[in-house]
Amino acid sequence: MQEIITTLENNVLTMTFNRPAQKNAINQQMYAELAKGLERSLTDDEIHCVLISAEGNTFTAGNDLKDFLQMEMTDATPVQLFLRGLAKMNKPLIAAVNGQAIGIGLTMLLHCDIVLASESASFTAPFTKLGLVPEAASSILLPSIVGHAVANDILLAGRTLSSAEALNFGLVSRVTTDDNLATLAAELSQHIASLPIKSVMKSKALIRDHQREIINDQMSKENIEFANQLGSDEFKQAVAPYFKKK
Repeated sequence: MQEIITTLENNVLTMTFNRPAQKNAINQQMYAELAKGLERSLTDDEIHCVLISAEGNTFTAGNDLKDFLQMEMTDATPVQLFLRGLAKMNKPLIAAVNGQAIGIGLTMLLHCDIVLASESASFTAPFTKLGLVPEAASSILLPSIVGHAVANDILLAGRTLSSAEALNFGLVSRVTTDDNLATLAAELSQHIASLPIKSVMKSKALIRDHQREIINDQMSKENIEFANQLGSDEFKQAVAPYFKKK
């Protein structure tokens, strides 16, 4: 079974999480496929817009912990290639969030240009619960979007936002019914893909490019602290119940 379904239609590259039985927890192979799609989008003139979506009733439960713990923390790992790919994307990036968006499921959205959410969607970054630290430059991007007070509540206390709260704080662009999410995502991505591509890309560059150096620097800082915490007793104690339950 393909755990990332990739399609290109009407100038829209759609990458869909397809591991619903595992709540779309992302493993290294999935990260590799996602990174490959983003890299392709940079230079493929046929791609005008990228849409990230998910099968099932969970956008993603975050990292597949068992798989994640087997990787080496280097800049060449699939997860890092994916994160860096998000940061350098030059085409419009849309996400359609159905159900829970946990960990990387939330932080990847900070790099998207438009985030659509179903009414049942929720957003959580449980890094401190796991003895970890923020990733994907979320330590600067989230405060810039929702404000420092709310960002601290999410990143330090692990607060979960509903779709209505996420819309109110500016984390998502639009909220629709669960049944209408896929239709809205398809219509919006195809609409953006139909617009003059150079105009769209230059507009995105004007909005985003001033942040790129800061984002990449912050990712590097976060990666150091993240790697340190992965080797800590705090992390081992925090994830022990998870593996015991499994």
